[in-house]
Amino acid sequence: MRRSLGVRDGVAIAASSTAATTSIGIGMGTLAAYAGRQTPALLLLSFVPILGIALSYARLNRTEPNCGSGYTWVGRSIGPWPGFLTGWVVLVGNVIFMAYTGAVTGSVVLQFLNKMGLDSVFGVRLDPASTGISTAVGLVALVAVTVTAITGVRAATRLQMWLLIFEYVVLLGFCGVALITGDQPFSLSWLNPFAIGSPQGLAQGMVLAVFFYWGWDAAYSVNEETRSASDAARGGLIALVAMLGLFLVGAFAFQRVMSTGELLRNGPQALTFLGSRLAPEPWASLPLAALMCSAFASLQSSVIPTARGALAMARDRTLGPVWQRVHPRYGSPAAGTLLIMAVAALLAVLAVGIPKLNDMILTAVNSIGLTVALYYGLTALACAVRFRGSLRAGPVRALRDVVVPAASALTLFGLGGYLVWDYATMSDHFAASPDNGWFLLTLPAALVLLGLAVAAWAKWGRRAPYFRTGRGTDADTINLPMDDGGIGRAPAPSEG
Repeated sequence: MRRSLGVRDGVAIAASSTAATTSIGIGMGTLAAYAGRQTPALLLLSFVPILGIALSYARLNRTEPNCGSGYTWVGRSIGPWPGFLTGWVVLVGNVIFMAYTGAVTGSVVLQFLNKMGLDSVFGVRLDPASTGISTAVGLVALVAVTVTAITGVRAATRLQMWLLIFEYVVLLGFCGVALITGDQPFSLSWLNPFAIGSPQGLAQGMVLAVFFYWGWDAAYSVNEETRSASDAARGGLIALVAMLGLFLVGAFAFQRVMSTGELLRNGPQALTFLGSRLAPEPWASLPLAALMCSAFASLQSSVIPTARGALAMARDRTLGPVWQRVHPRYGSPAAGTLLIMAVAALLAVLAVGIPKLNDMILTAVNSIGLTVALYYGLTALACAVRFRGSLRAGPVRALRDVVVPAASALTLFGLGGYLVWDYATMSDHFAASPDNGWFLLTLPAALVLLGLAVAAWAKWGRRAPYFRTGRGTDADTINLPMDDGGIGRAPAPSEG
């Protein structure tokens, strides 16, 4: 794990993990289902607590840079059990996200092949809406990005930067044309969150919008590979603000060209539909190519922070030693990366049981959104608890270190709690469907319960010191390859 990454690399990792083009391309229809024409307002409103979470991350990172990020900070500030749960939901949530994103990537590749005139291979129809076929193609993509993640973060971020440049040029170009030439009249009500029809729609839409922004914190997962802890913070914040701009441009552009009904009908193919409305072939296929680049980059950038979060947990013996095996040449947690890929592939295959890709995406987003709100909220609360002494240091520091983090945490906890209640009462039976409340609660509930069971084993079986102190292990306790290819110890994190 070489200390060779800078701000640009952090931006590349965070922006790729957030995957703005993918979120815009396949998610705007989902947001429209809850917010209607108020999707831009929803994206702006949800940015407020997310910005508070990002500032909390930056403040904690200055004091204790660690690739475990929330797992380490929550464990020290609140306690080891919520700390472990933070690391656990990040780890498992990312693996689940990779499994579903693999299918999305496969679907986009199939759409691209269809555009090129290839509709079947050996009698098998290449249907982008088929979960099974999309998953099979996605597994190939998952293997490919895992290999690049193992062979070095630096090379991976260079590739991601070029992919980002291409997809953003295409996205902004088509969205710019849509804003100018669209025939749907603009309305100031698009920016009015109070025009959303119901509290349920607002809460569900807010959690989905939080899921849109999810991923900027990946910049903090490479702290031990970054030249300065402040570089990771700047990278994450720059990427987050850029995502807000891209999401708003995308939302306005889609609504200038498409009615709400068209957004809902096109679903994951909305960006492709936009391209076909604005340009003839072959130019109409450029948005699809950008979406394909975004999906690949998102897969790759999900592998990187997940493996490094597991490495941080393994250093504390809350996970097994296999997760902290560092490749002698590339300096990456190779064994953990391969394991994550294998588990994600297994989940992707099991998910074929949900027949429609749209249902698969919606179920994943709704379920993971709750866990994202949980661990973001816990991390912000850890910031407020750790720096509560700032309440006596003046209004500016009190606002920055305590009030904003606490308000952000309570907002996400409130949204999550409301949705849990809503899901629990919306259905009177269980069914494997994205509109069944009990089914939507099953995944996050199972994730948390399994995490508590693994934590119990780590505490009483492995006797992990983390459960006595709540402190994460510093990066200098394991040997890491240095820039010259030799073996040395990474510098200890500084206190600030």
